[in-house]
Amino acid sequence: MKASVPSKLFDLCNYLFMILLVIIMLFPFIHIAAISLSSAEPVLQGRVSLWPINFNVASYKKVLSDAQVLIAYKNTILYTVVGTTINMILTTMIAYALAKRKMVLRKLFTFMITFTMLFGGGMIPSYLLVKQLHMINTMWAVTIPGAISTWNLLIMRQFFLAIPESLEESAMIDGYNDIQIFFKIVLPLSKASLATIGLFYAVSHWNSFFVPFIYLNEKSKFPLQIILRSMVVEGNIQPPDQSSIMDNNQFTVVQNIKYTVLMVATIPILLVYPFIQKYFVQGVMIGSIKG
Repeated sequence: MKASVPSKLFDLCNYLFMILLVIIMLFPFIHIAAISLSSAEPVLQGRVSLWPINFNVASYKKVLSDAQVLIAYKNTILYTVVGTTINMILTTMIAYALAKRKMVLRKLFTFMITFTMLFGGGMIPSYLLVKQLHMINTMWAVTIPGAISTWNLLIMRQFFLAIPESLEESAMIDGYNDIQIFFKIVLPLSKASLATIGLFYAVSHWNSFFVPFIYLNEKSKFPLQIILRSMVVEGNIQPPDQSSIMDNNQFTVVQNIKYTVLMVATIPILLVYPFIQKYFVQGVMIGSIKG
């Protein structure tokens, strides 16, 4: 069918709005990248906007050779991998159990879990609980207390509810038990939801600052976000030594290093998106349409 003039005008406005939105979102990222790749003089003079001036990677060499940053990077990767694994195991198993209509007290358990979205114990009781469990200053203090997101759990449960019961009944006729059905049938059919929820959890762990800030005491266990805050907000950056000052007649400044750390902390999680993009759109629509 031939589109009418108002329909074409509406589509044009949508395209223009989306282009404007993309520009607004990309501008800060491109600006930070340009500063991190520029030499010190144009940065100090405020001449760097969207393109590097006097291309220079000295700040990246300094940041990536900083032992503190590398240790924080390792910690962040460890917390993200371990935390996301725990999140996905617990979330999928509980969501699948709550999706079984024959489960005893299913509605009560669902209500109790949903209730936590509205009310919580608070920061001090949570800290005392973690302390009594002897998890202070350990990796488990960062990964265990927030092991399950109620919102993600409900989304996963809604997806499992959409799987036809007849499929599971057919598997039972073939001799499958509930565990075999879960791992061999339900999870393979849930790639979109697993990829989406897994991404949400991974980004949350990668960007986590407040929880490690409360529970971790030793600098050797700090994740990247705490080190990033120390550098960007508090200005806690060691001055470059003579070997890092001179690099092809260029030198780094604090501003370059701040933006470089921001780029180093952001790029890895951005590289994950292309690999799960095909699942993402489908996954975020989980539960929006029933039937």
